[in-house]
Amino acid sequence: MSRRLLIVEDDADTRDFIAKGFGEEGYVVEVASDGREGLYHATDGGFDAIVLDRMLPGLDGLSLIKSLRAAGLKTPVLMLTAMSAVDERVKGLRGGADDYLVKPFSFQELHARIEALLRRPQESEETATLTCRDLEMDLLTRKVTRSGREITLTPREFQILEFFLRRKNRVVSRTMLLEGVWDYHFDPNTNVVDVHISKLRRQLDEDGADPMIETVRGAGYMVSDG
Repeated sequence: MSRRLLIVEDDADTRDFIAKGFGEEGYVVEVASDGREGLYHATDGGFDAIVLDRMLPGLDGLSLIKSLRAAGLKTPVLMLTAMSAVDERVKGLRGGADDYLVKPFSFQELHARIEALLRRPQESEETATLTCRDLEMDLLTRKVTRSGREITLTPREFQILEFFLRRKNRVVSRTMLLEGVWDYHFDPNTNVVDVHISKLRRQLDEDGADPMIETVRGAGYMVSDG
């Protein structure tokens, strides 16, 4: 099976150069041109490795990788930078990067470093259980409980809840839900998300439990530990 690689780089020439090289090596490559787009793709999961530029518009590479690690994603990340100072490399590695490569670089070295990262034994990103506060979701048995009470969900409700739990403590927009759960670009004015969220809330918050899904005004929803 082909390896999946995410390249987050704002310089088009560099991005195309890397994508072309790995494409020729048989990788399935996806690209992002700024930090926020990169974070969105990276947290969607499924990548074997990420090539990440240090300086990015919207969200810098160091902040992006810290967000990934805080979310529990262990995907190997190689950080690219034009800054060669030792303290910059140390910041990147301590921030969660697995390797560091200074620009300019040869594709052969980049390829070799990614191959080396992929040979390392990795903790699986997939976990059989997702949790938040007193809620637990078993992905193998598809069983959901809250404070020991079993909750029966429709397949769509299960998908929505899983989507939230994989992005715990982050705002999830309606557009993200439509694209990530329904895999379709609906009219953004549709109320399909709100209808399903309303039904899911009734299931999760029975017996006076604290609301599990918070509405973030003007932004979307969030499930958090707090």
